[in-house]
Amino acid sequence: MTKTAFEPAPPTENDEIVVHTVKPRRNRRATLITIVTIAFLGLLAAVFGPGIFTPSTGADPATSMTAEQIIPLVVLVIMFIVATKWPVNIGVMGLVAAFGIGYFMLGMSDKEILADFPASIVLTIIGVTYFFSMAQHNGTIDIIVRNCVLLVRGKTMLLPWVFFLVAAALTSLGTFSPAAVALLAPAAIGFAYESRINPLLMGAFIINGAHAGGFSPLSVSGVLVHDIALENGFPISPIALFVASFVINLILSVLTVAVFALLGKIREGDGVANSDLDDTRSTRPRGQQIYTLLLIGAMLVCALGFGLPIGFVALSAGLLLALLNIKDQHKFVAGISWSTVLLVAGMITYVSLLTHVGVIDTLAHKALALGAPILIALVLCYVIGVGSAFASSTALLAAFIPLAGPLLSVSSLSATGTVAAIAIAATVVDVSPFSTAGALVVANVKEIHRQRVYRQLMMYAGAVVLVAPALAWALLVPTGFM
Repeated sequence: MTKTAFEPAPPTENDEIVVHTVKPRRNRRATLITIVTIAFLGLLAAVFGPGIFTPSTGADPATSMTAEQIIPLVVLVIMFIVATKWPVNIGVMGLVAAFGIGYFMLGMSDKEILADFPASIVLTIIGVTYFFSMAQHNGTIDIIVRNCVLLVRGKTMLLPWVFFLVAAALTSLGTFSPAAVALLAPAAIGFAYESRINPLLMGAFIINGAHAGGFSPLSVSGVLVHDIALENGFPISPIALFVASFVINLILSVLTVAVFALLGKIREGDGVANSDLDDTRSTRPRGQQIYTLLLIGAMLVCALGFGLPIGFVALSAGLLLALLNIKDQHKFVAGISWSTVLLVAGMITYVSLLTHVGVIDTLAHKALALGAPILIALVLCYVIGVGSAFASSTALLAAFIPLAGPLLSVSSLSATGTVAAIAIAATVVDVSPFSTAGALVVANVKEIHRQRVYRQLMMYAGAVVLVAPALAWALLVPTGFM
């Protein structure tokens, strides 16, 4: 049986996963990146029109783009293309571009450039990843997974749902979605083979589960979206955002099971369904694991019950746990998602610069001039969904959510519903094998199956890209539920 073995340092959103046995991947990736880049730019052109650079006679001067707006926008597009093609952190590019444009072109001081540096979000990322790197290191996550699996002994078809819920629980507590997939994929794929469940189905459930909890009030993505919306003048409900994400990913998982059942692809393999998935390791928490579970409970009470900032709460819990592991401090600090810190800090700083020079307002007003706000919201969902299949969803969230401000100010659309639809469309497409989560699924299947699973995951991701943005938009924007 495949053991539930966890790597010491789960990857973050920007870490590259290479599946060496899938040889055609490089050429396919280059081709698809080119296609997606063209499609992405084409969608932008469809939204904003050719008048973005050469406004027609009689156009409102307030919505005409100046050179100091066009140049930063072009730089942003170039940054996304570079980050998609090469493993360069887009946050670093954002900080450098913000300094170069702000200091040399706009005459801003360093303090002015960093005025909107997202200190609270950075603290949240550092705090939760610091704490959960220790929870993973001392085996607490392993204990949680194995206890949940024990609940379905003899009912193997419930296993995908167990891993869906475990992944959702991990991300809702603050674990990054790719990190949760990295923690669960070895165990989940192993149980899939033992139970003759299609490993692609199991992988899809892990990823959907990770996304389901990814926008909780305690998660980095949830805090990020809420804070960006608040800073741009349209506060949203953190609880409603979390519920919307959970429900839509739950619906996607139900649809996935239904499609797999219709195609007769739920069961596969030569193994024998086994109600005694034997694992001799204890499922009882001991010592530091009990202490860690108590700290997780205390974090929930402090953050949800008393409204304390999750960044400080997580750092405090991490410090209490670190005092029991003085010799392993370097491992815990290394577990902090520094690449995501750079990504978020750089992108928000650069987008703040775009807001400062009026790019966001101008683009939004041009989009509104093209048609009904409700349809513009649908196009934004597809633009960010297609882009996120290859680029960083976190970076795209930082760039696209501010566009919703002017859209909401001149319409009766729900702020929470519209922002939730855009945010969900950006993340549900991360099942692509070119994303970290998708690549982890491919990497954990048996070597002889990787080529096939890779192709199947490509087709599944394509279906999600077509369906998920429309589903999120249809359920959240026109209905006005939120």
